[in-house]
Amino acid sequence: MNQISGETRQFSVRARHVDAHHARVLEEVSFEAAAVAYVEDLHALGDEPDISVIVREVGTGREHCFRIDLESGETTPCG
Repeated sequence: MNQISGETRQFSVRARHVDAHHARVLEEVSFEAAAVAYVEDLHALGDEPDISVIVREVGTGREHCFRIDLESGETTPCG
């Protein structure tokens, strides 16, 4: 799932609990980097200890879901 090439790609990222029209398009090197960049940009996260985000690569349409622990920054696939 990780790509080591260092080339950035466009990803559409949104919180799992919101509609797709609320997505942001980010340029990052991997699905995971796009998920973390999205969460780092959020200002109001609420009281939840984690957030799930859907990351779609714009060029291919491939999607992955990640759960991010907001205290530790640990990123794991959604289960």
